[in-house]
Amino acid sequence: MEKQKSFVNDRKEGTLYVVGTPIGNLQDLSPRAREILSEADLIAAEDTRHTLKLLNAFGIKASLISYHEHNQKAREPELIEKLADGQTIALVSDAGMPGISDPGESLIQKATLRKIPVIPVPGPNAALATLVASGLPTQPFVFIGFLPRVKKDRRKELERWQSVSATLIFYEAPHRLIEMLEDVMEVLGDRRVAICRELTKRHEEWLRGSLSECLMYFQNHKGRGEFTIVVEGADLSEADLKETEAGTDWSAISIRQHVNQYMEQGLRKKEAILQAAKDRSLPKREVYNAYHKE
Repeated sequence: MEKQKSFVNDRKEGTLYVVGTPIGNLQDLSPRAREILSEADLIAAEDTRHTLKLLNAFGIKASLISYHEHNQKAREPELIEKLADGQTIALVSDAGMPGISDPGESLIQKATLRKIPVIPVPGPNAALATLVASGLPTQPFVFIGFLPRVKKDRRKELERWQSVSATLIFYEAPHRLIEMLEDVMEVLGDRRVAICRELTKRHEEWLRGSLSECLMYFQNHKGRGEFTIVVEGADLSEADLKETEAGTDWSAISIRQHVNQYMEQGLRKKEAILQAAKDRSLPKREVYNAYHKE
């Protein structure tokens, strides 16, 4: 176990700051983010040209280095060594929080393994911003991000979430939006959905309704900009659950698989273990022990 104290005045080792940047509206850059970007020894940016425009807008002078999906494996050893030598690095993506469908996750993991402090500087995030304004349940939710580009793989991924009651959040590019919505509707059904494009920008636009309604709209209106799609979770009413449980041969799957199925539907581990015990007519302790033994 490692303990990190994020606010230490006499820190000698380097620090990796994960900085959220605007997803459209420059006024969403927080004062703290400005301060970190101004004081960092180095800014690791997904696109240095894009980040330079942001820095210039606020009069921030800083050293930049590129860090993106095509060079991250080669760049990470260099960045880790700079951090180990005591330098402060601010990690940014083109928009939003690094590591969320953007480069950053791998570098953050390597830094924590080297016991280098990693400190988040919260900022805009398209998934959460769209979720809270969607009108759909906000808890629990599952962030999925971009689905696979190949239809077969995309449908297979959607099938994983078919029976999950949590609200689902996706990202999609405009040229794949219609194909993606068609697959979502075919696999998940005609659920309620909220779709936002150009979030926080001048042409921000929302569609709220059923998947079929939104799909019909985009089949007749060309979609532009980046899209965030929030889809209603599966309707697992008590009657449906009882019907499912009654017709299921739980002996066909392991206890661990049984518990994991409920956890994928949004239940906590304790609740999932209790439900699996009820399904199998077994003592809770027996299911608990079997789950952890497996």
